[in-house]
Amino acid sequence: MEFMFKRSYCGPVKLAVFDWAGTTVDYGCMAPAGAFVELFRRHGVEATIAQARGPMGMHKRDHIATMLSEPALAKLWQDKHGAAHTKDDIEALFQEFIPMQIEALPPYAKLIPGVAEVGEELRARGIKLGGTTGYNEEMMHICMEGAKAAGYAPDISIAGSMVPAGRPAPWMAVRCALELNVFPFESIVKIGDTVTDIQEGLNAGMWTIGITKTGNEVGLSQEEAEALPAAELEVLIRKAEAKLFEAGAHYVADGVADILPIIDEIGLRLSQGERP
Repeated sequence: MEFMFKRSYCGPVKLAVFDWAGTTVDYGCMAPAGAFVELFRRHGVEATIAQARGPMGMHKRDHIATMLSEPALAKLWQDKHGAAHTKDDIEALFQEFIPMQIEALPPYAKLIPGVAEVGEELRARGIKLGGTTGYNEEMMHICMEGAKAAGYAPDISIAGSMVPAGRPAPWMAVRCALELNVFPFESIVKIGDTVTDIQEGLNAGMWTIGITKTGNEVGLSQEEAEALPAAELEVLIRKAEAKLFEAGAHYVADGVADILPIIDEIGLRLSQGERP
């Protein structure tokens, strides 16, 4: 046979799947970073904010396991406790983390500027809205309540505890598509501020947009970002941008407020038969 025929989707973007902390709420992804530092401190291990932020976006049990697999923290744990950490240690830490994070989360469940307006515009274009998170369901609902009060409510939101595996596995984003009956996956855009957000979208065969300024990789609250000299902030943003592009992001933006032109470009590429 001399020819091979390929079927290409040429329709519009149908669904945008947003992360929560650092992307739509909690500017700078502050709540979980601080909670992880405090959790380890309670067990005699001084973790840095950078170490706490490293695995951000994962299911929180996986996050703890990844932190403890980091050589420096693994050694600190062994020095303090006289033995290497075990699966039981990871589970105990995770169970201790849950009420800590639930208690700490409400003040941080504030909508990031521009998210409500972008959500309204996407809906006006006929694009559905989904959410995914490394939080469990109770934590996620705290974020959802804060966002809804400020005018943003996705059509569906899936927590890491609701699927067989959290990020970087694609199942949360895939379940959003399943529940909303959206296909093909190339008509979906995954937006998030961590490497694992990008991996989640790529593993699902979706377009991906990384978020820098408001997210975990820059790691500054809105007040801190506004107080920092512009040149210093730009350095942090460019570093975050490079990391997310290296992870495979198709596009990168400072925040959700800046994604509409990117959605337009993805729509144009789709109309020409391009895939992620």
